[in-house]
Amino acid sequence: MADTMGHSATATRNTSVALGFCLLAIAPQIFEFIWSIGTIFGWGAGRGPATVVISHATALLAGAPSALLAGDTKKSSDVLLALMYSYPLFAVAILTIFMTIKSAQDYIGGIVLMALALFALWASSDLQGMRGFSFGAGTAPRMFGGLLVALSAGIALTGLMTDGPALAHYSWRGPLFVMAAILFFALAIRPLGLVVSAFVSFLIAALGSHETRWLEAVIVGACLTLGCALLFPYVLGLPMPMFPRFLVQ
Repeated sequence: MADTMGHSATATRNTSVALGFCLLAIAPQIFEFIWSIGTIFGWGAGRGPATVVISHATALLAGAPSALLAGDTKKSSDVLLALMYSYPLFAVAILTIFMTIKSAQDYIGGIVLMALALFALWASSDLQGMRGFSFGAGTAPRMFGGLLVALSAGIALTGLMTDGPALAHYSWRGPLFVMAAILFFALAIRPLGLVVSAFVSFLIAALGSHETRWLEAVIVGACLTLGCALLFPYVLGLPMPMFPRFLVQ
């Protein structure tokens, strides 16, 4: 009875981990979809939400399988993302269901590092590589990406073969609001300008901690905004809009 309950609990944990890996496998596609929503309001540039969904769905369900079967050498960026990033992580997710994980912390950490390396390999796939002894722009990213894939695979195997710590409790509040702040800044910098975008982004990031003291956060945010307003356009000479577009017009 105890063995049956233990096996059931392990299977449940493995299924949860596998579902997490599936979500990680489509994380870039989800991020681009969220980013594309800003184009409806004129924030940022790129494809619209409908185009993003159709393109990635087609690449995942039809484009990538047909490219594998036909051996097509000319693949779109969406198809390459599916082949080089999403499909390997989907395969890992399926295998995870049937594995016995002895050290969840090592195994999951290794797979997350592998995902980062695979994404780097995809992102550098259109850069020029080695030509003889001459290094190209994509040589270093591919070398480090391949090395990180090997090292992360070793870490993941360690989590399967040796006993180790379970996955520690992780708070999503901090990373969630930090990512929200970065996304807001990227979408708002053009229509709202540097001053408003930087200040509001800092306050959004401050929501990531329940220990935030808002008076101090506002003062620090104002000082950082002033520093950014002096640094980027005047010291570095970057052509960034300072104030909201409707005020300038």
